[in-house]
Amino acid sequence: MTVRVIVADDHSMVRSGLRALLEREPSISVVGEVADGRAALQAAKRLRPDVVVMDVTMPELGGVEGTRAIIAEVPGIRVVGLSMHADKRFVRRMLQAGASAYVLKDAAVGELVAAIGAAVANQTYLSPAVARIITEDYVRSMPTADSDLTSSLSPREREVLQLVAEGHKTKEIATRLSVSTKTIETHRTRIMHKLSAQGVADLTRIAVADGLVSLD
Repeated sequence: MTVRVIVADDHSMVRSGLRALLEREPSISVVGEVADGRAALQAAKRLRPDVVVMDVTMPELGGVEGTRAIIAEVPGIRVVGLSMHADKRFVRRMLQAGASAYVLKDAAVGELVAAIGAAVANQTYLSPAVARIITEDYVRSMPTADSDLTSSLSPREREVLQLVAEGHKTKEIATRLSVSTKTIETHRTRIMHKLSAQGVADLTRIAVADGLVSLD
């Protein structure tokens, strides 16, 4: 199967370079070049390509709005965003507009080819550098595993909670931690109070919910 592609970029040298690189691939045929999002929409309607490789920042009609229009008006065509910007805001806007992929302009041509293949297969593709930024941002925005339930516990109290939830008795925990049984009982009382727990069953449930122990 030959994938029919339109290249949309406001720089003629970039368009020519992309055409030359993509047409080295036996499975890809570049059927058109355009300089802005509005022209991309018109070309998509006329030529019915499989994929539009869309520069994100262009005059007249930018890549985001151009992508949104193509997805809405020409069903079945996939869009691969192409940009020099790895900024998460550009990535988010393109994906929200309906793009299947986002590739950086300084990436190897193999990435663009892979993105086109993924788009045709109805999959999402992000350049590794972009994926790393998005992933790091997502991880930073996530609450920590213990933020809701056990954030009030000290590191030692969390350690005791884990051992209690794993079924260890007070004396055994004291031996493991090289402290007295009275110290463990004090920790356990404080843990119960902080977590509003009524017994070992409650402590175990909380420990499982926060990932301190597993039921496997």
